[in-house]
Amino acid sequence: MTDKITDPVALWQKMVGDMEKGFNSFATKAMETPEFSQAMNRAGGVAAGAQKQFGDLMEKYLLSMNLPSREQMTGIAERLQAMEGQIGEIKSMLSQMAANSGETRMGVAARPPRTKRPPSEGGEQK
Repeated sequence: MTDKITDPVALWQKMVGDMEKGFNSFATKAMETPEFSQAMNRAGGVAAGAQKQFGDLMEKYLLSMNLPSREQMTGIAERLQAMEGQIGEIKSMLSQMAANSGETRMGVAARPPRTKRPPSEGGEQK
């Protein structure tokens, strides 16, 4: 086996480990300061504002291209799901009605269909 002192891989791993420990301690100390939290709050606010402006700009662009926005597509999807639910309810009610009507008709004799009577030979009645 190679000696750990002269092994370049072992030296590299030790150097990277030491750098990680140093960076972690520095980052921990930096995050504890109130200035860091203020800077992060400002950065978050700027990002949120930029995202809202981008969303507004994209909505105007889609409107000018006569395309629906994400919000409009979400509304369409919600309405479509509601309609599908109503259609499912209607189907189940119709199948239940068909099953119920089939049970009641089995006990009653079916009536023959009506037939047209030929007109009387004497003409129409007045």
